Amino acid sequence: MQHAVRRSVVISVVSPLVWAITVVALVAIIVVDLAVIGRRQRTVSAKDAVRWVTVYIGLAVAFAVGLFIFAPGASGQEFVAGYITEYSLSVDNLFVFMIIMSRFAVPALAQDKVLYIGIVLSLLLRAAFIFAGAAAIAAWSWVFYILGGFLVYTAVQLAIENSDDEPDFHQNPVLRLLHRFLPLSEDYDGRRLITRVEKRRMFTPLVIVIAAIGMANVVFALDSIPAIFGLTNDAYIIFTANALALMGLRQLYFLIGGLLDRVVYLSKGLAVILGFIGVKLIIEALHHSHLDQVGNFHLPEIGIVTSLLFIVITLTITTVLSLVKTSRDARRAAEAE
Repeated sequence: MQHAVRRSVVISVVSPLVWAITVVALVAIIVVDLAVIGRRQRTVSAKDAVRWVTVYIGLAVAFAVGLFIFAPGASGQEFVAGYITEYSLSVDNLFVFMIIMSRFAVPALAQDKVLYIGIVLSLLLRAAFIFAGAAAIAAWSWVFYILGGFLVYTAVQLAIENSDDEPDFHQNPVLRLLHRFLPLSEDYDGRRLITRVEKRRMFTPLVIVIAAIGMANVVFALDSIPAIFGLTNDAYIIFTANALALMGLRQLYFLIGGLLDRVVYLSKGLAVILGFIGVKLIIEALHHSHLDQVGNFHLPEIGIVTSLLFIVITLTITTVLSLVKTSRDARRAAEAE
């Protein structure tokens, strides 16, 4: 029961000073990255993307090492499991980003800036979700039943959904509201968010695209944040895992955008992971409610190491099977021709 009791209270053991240092460091990274984007006068190359993906993954690795050395308990393991989960769920979101960019015909030179601002905005909204969720779980332990059931439901929906279905972002009520009340120009003006049309200052369509990406990320948080609550109860770990995963997502868009079509079973693998974490949350809630004993059968506790191994193995199998299928389909198509 020790594990279940620990999970029933959402408390960060991190001091306010460490919180402040972490936030300042994240803001500094955001400012530096925006400065790099502002100076770049060309589209993002594969070399640029590789370099920055390596930098952000390196930051996550360094942060994890720091947790293993200085943080008590299983903080390091929880961060690694949470970061991998958040990053893998975010990869699936890249499909939607591509749809948004395509439907709004965003200029190639502006895509980097649009993605980054949209992701930063969504990070701020996710932070609010994280602390609200932490407070809810601290006050009502039965919230685990709701989160677990929601993740299982989401997993089923993700497993059976048609990958060809594309959301219609123009029907989003927030976007329609922006169209009604903001002075929007008809055309883009490079990477500018504000332009002049007949001596009148107007917002360019990039503002709408940023709003669409930010809201898409918030919608995705409805899956990913409950998922990471199934791996750790520390708001500090949840926040940093989300932040580092999201900040590295933009460059991943440019690096593997053309490869996503080959990972055809990605949504199925993510469905398995979400279902696993949902069941884990429900089991922990049953432990806390003293309902973990059915006759002689005792519901096992699923530790963080088991969760981490399950996530890594599932993603590996998903990727391998996807590459095998796409290679086989390409070979059959070539033979048919």
